[in-house]
Amino acid sequence: MAAARQRSVSLRRRLLLWVMLTTIVSVGLAAALSYRQARDDVQELIDALMAETAQLILSQVSSGENGLGGLPDRMATLHSNEPRSDLPLEFQIGRADGTVLLRTENAPRLPLAAAPGYADIEFSGAGWRSLIVESADRAHLVQLTLPADIRDHEALEIASRMILPLGLMLPLLIGLIYLAVRRGLKPLDDLAADVAARSPENLAALSPTAAPAEAKPLIGALNQLLGRVETTLDNERRFTADAAHELRTPLAALKIHAQVAMAANLPPETRATLEKMQQGVDRTTRLVEQLLRLARLDPIERIAAPQHIDLAGLAAIAVDDAGPAARKSGHTLTLRASDDAGAVFGDPDLLGAALRNLIDNALRYTPEGSTVAVAAGRTDGQPMLTVADNGPGVPVGDLPRIAERFYRGSDPGAEGSGLGLAIVRRIADLHGARLDLDNLPGGGFAAHLRWPADAALQ
Repeated sequence: MAAARQRSVSLRRRLLLWVMLTTIVSVGLAAALSYRQARDDVQELIDALMAETAQLILSQVSSGENGLGGLPDRMATLHSNEPRSDLPLEFQIGRADGTVLLRTENAPRLPLAAAPGYADIEFSGAGWRSLIVESADRAHLVQLTLPADIRDHEALEIASRMILPLGLMLPLLIGLIYLAVRRGLKPLDDLAADVAARSPENLAALSPTAAPAEAKPLIGALNQLLGRVETTLDNERRFTADAAHELRTPLAALKIHAQVAMAANLPPETRATLEKMQQGVDRTTRLVEQLLRLARLDPIERIAAPQHIDLAGLAAIAVDDAGPAARKSGHTLTLRASDDAGAVFGDPDLLGAALRNLIDNALRYTPEGSTVAVAAGRTDGQPMLTVADNGPGVPVGDLPRIAERFYRGSDPGAEGSGLGLAIVRRIADLHGARLDLDNLPGGGFAAHLRWPADAALQ
């Protein structure tokens, strides 16, 4: 439940929800008021029609009581061209003393004793709308009746037709609101895309020019944060570079002292201790060199003067450079360079350092007698450099994090500083390449530097 409370709420969704709810409620109220007004108007129209019909009947009665027998048929003829002539109006005619002279078949059999005017009555369990009209000489009365449910149905039908356009417009209105909100919040989407597209090294200030006024305080706060982060990173890189640089001299001196001491006639235990100390100095020196390289690579956003780099030639040079170390450690180092390997743009020194790092890792972490294969070629049109070995591989759980800085895997006794693959990944990023690491199906480990197909040069 705590996680559900902390879940972020979309500003767009909230805005759309409230605007749409407000619109639906407003349209609903407008439709209700329109329906009520239309119903009242239709009922007034029906009442007026009843009054007009009553006057027509009275005009027929004034001609004499003897001709009332065919009055219903004559009324039907008179009303054939009237609006709403299909309403089942029932009537009865009588004298002022209450004597009924004529009654239609379905008219309620009620005494003509009520006062003239409109009334809502009930007869045989059904509701009726009634109108009693008196002749000018007060000698005759006419009562018109209409079933209340028919009257209400007519009012509902006509009122519904009047509010139908509102119902049809509501989905269109909601769609327009959705588009308007999306367009109105697009500057925030553009700002989010700008931030998401940046690399971790790009800490330049965000431009508030195209942002809405409401987002400018946020952009200002983000720019201040980016400035503080950039200052902190600069201080960290400067400290790392300075510390690594200052450590090189005492480490070199310590190694020389160890070598001088080993030249003397020493007991085996002392010699073994000095050898371990010299190995520790070598590892520390390597760590210092890697820290210096990272400190120089981190501030770089792009290669300053990219050159044409032949991948096959680069792989051949790296294999030649690593040959002595491979022979010393008892490894077999092979090279396979395809004729169509092609070339890419970049810094040959940096890319060569990345390839040597991969070869050095393969030699360092595979048993004596293993084979390290270096390849330059293409896969699916993509230029690629590969360093593969037939060693034990990497634990599956370590693969996602193995290129992180200072991550040395789940084995607490593993050698190395955890910076070699981080340096390779950083160099790959600068060259628009991708570092892929995986275990081989038949055993062993492979590292691929893979470029997009459109980065290849002929």
